[in-house]
Parts: sequence; structure tokens; C-alpha cells
Amino acid sequence: MSNKNQSLLIVLALFCTYFIWGSTYLAIRFGIESFPPFLMAGTRFTIAGVILYIVMRCLGAPNPTKQQWLGATVVGILLPALGNGTVCYVQQTVSSSVAALSIATVPIWMAIFASVWGHKITSKEWLGIVVGFVGIVLLNVGGSLHGDLTSALLLIFAAATWAFGSVWGKHLAMPQGLMASAAQMLAGGVALLLMSALHGDTWPQTVSLKSWAAMLFLVVLSSLVTYSAYLYLLKAVRPLVASSNTFVNPVVAFIVGIWLANEHIVPIEFIALGVVLVGVFLVLSANTKEITKEIISEI
Repeated sequence: MSNKNQSLLIVLALFCTYFIWGSTYLAIRFGIESFPPFLMAGTRFTIAGVILYIVMRCLGAPNPTKQQWLGATVVGILLPALGNGTVCYVQQTVSSSVAALSIATVPIWMAIFASVWGHKITSKEWLGIVVGFVGIVLLNVGGSLHGDLTSALLLIFAAATWAFGSVWGKHLAMPQGLMASAAQMLAGGVALLLMSALHGDTWPQTVSLKSWAAMLFLVVLSSLVTYSAYLYLLKAVRPLVASSNTFVNPVVAFIVGIWLANEHIVPIEFIALGVVLVGVFLVLSANTKEITKEIISEI
């Protein structure tokens, strides 16, 4: 592949992780207007997982081994099921903007959990961790989460679970390439459907056009396209570039939430956004150059 074509693919992949994933929180909000949250998330990931699994098998990818299925199941339960499923549940009472801001702390949690496998947290990372948690405190003290301790704790749980699964997954047996994504989404989707059944969810009698459109967006663009784009970035560019969506997603979520859903953002939430992004930047850039220079150097 020529450098020009690779550069174009990198730009397109970055666009997907920046803007499609940034809009996912609003799509979740629209989806749960008709669907119960666990049922919606389970349906989304199961369909996406089945489609990607079939495509990969048709392209000649081997069926995962028992150990690889086990590793993919662990990650699928931690990321799509507990991580994303919890966000879907909380968004029944919390705006998409606030949910996105809370999940933006994932790199901070990853720095903490990586120490379990021998990563030594640097002083700059510790500073970023402290700054990030200050932002979360601001969000909980003066933002729309004020007084809603349950939602606040669940969003922290979702971010921590996603981060722990991301770090642990690197040390587990996993299928190769996109088959890993297929197996993880399948496992997570089935786990979510079981959670939905235990929760007593039933298929809605009527589903709005907006909710159907949100489901289509979540299956095709958010799961199949953007997750694949993210895996491509992990192979094609340096980790800092692949993780740079962390800075953009909450900003996009704020914009589309205000624009398309008339979400009300109080001033303290904008302040919390800035503080959290500073903390995330400190963690991600602890041993690297400034993020914009990284992206420019890759493209």
C-alpha cells in the first residue's frame, strides 16, 4: 500500500473514532426511548458480532480455540456488557454529554490498572490521575449528577470496567484480527441479553423510527465500522494516536447533545470537561510528544 493510500485510511479511521464514537452516546439515548437498555445493547452487539463472525469465516479466518473464546468472553463481559451496558442503563436518567464525559476517564483508569501487570506509574501520570479525578468531583458536586450518587458510581464503574478489560485483554488468549472483535461482541451481546432477561425486559410493542435509526447506527457505524477502524489504528499508528479519540469524543457528545437533543449543559460541566481532558492528556502524553504532533507525523 502506498504512503498516500495509508495516510488516507488513517485519516478516515481517525474520523470514525472521533466523530462516530463521539455521537454514540446520543444514539444510545435515542435507542432507549423505545428499547429497554440491556435489551438494546444486547441486540446491538449480538447482531454486530454475528455479522462480523460470518464475514471473517467466509474470508478464511479460523474459528477461535477454546482458550481464545474464553479470553474473548472475559473481555466481552467487561467491555460491551458491563462497560457499555452500564452506560446504556444510566443514560435513562443522565444526559449523553455527562455520560461521555465520565467515560473519558478510561485512560486514567487504564494507567492505574496497568500497574497490576508491572507498569510503573510515572509522576506525570499520577498528576494526570489526580487532575482527572478532580474533574469527576466537579461534575458530581456542581453538575447534573449532583445528588445522584447511584448514577455517578455506575458511570465510574463503567469507565473502570472498560479500562480493566482493555488492560487485562492484552494478557489473555485472543483470536487474531477482527475475529477478536467478533468474538468479544458476541460474548458481550449474549451476556447483555441474559441480563435483559433477568431484568424482566420484553420487546417493545412499538418502536419509533428514531430508535430504529439509532439501532442501525449502533450496529453498523458504531460497532462494525468504527471498532474495525480502531483496530486498524492500533496496528498502523502509535498508541497515542489511536487513543486520541479520548480527547474528541466528549466534545462531540456535548455538541450533538445540545444540537440534536436540546441537552442543557451547566457551566460547571464545561469546566469539568476541561479539567478531565487535561488529566487524560497528562496520562496519555506521559512518555510521548504532544498529541497533535503525533497525529501530523503519522499522516
